[in-house]
Amino acid sequence: MSTLRPCSRQTCRRPAVATLTYVYADSMAVLGPLSGAPEPHSYDLCEVHADRLSAPQGWSVLRISAPADEAPLFGA
Repeated sequence: MSTLRPCSRQTCRRPAVATLTYVYADSMAVLGPLSGAPEPHSYDLCEVHADRLSAPQGWSVLRISAPADEAPLFGA
């Protein structure tokens, strides 16, 4: 089974490297390493879109890095 998934952004054909989820109750966007399987309420992002991610006004972004023994999946 291939783990390559495309970026969720429309017209982007780059491979996804990170998964974005929202915690609405906390007004928080959580960006972490690519999930093992696609999730219906999350978005897979390529490195470019993961690096450019910003949250709506009043929201915060939590960026979770890959474990130290793995290569970084997107810029810090």
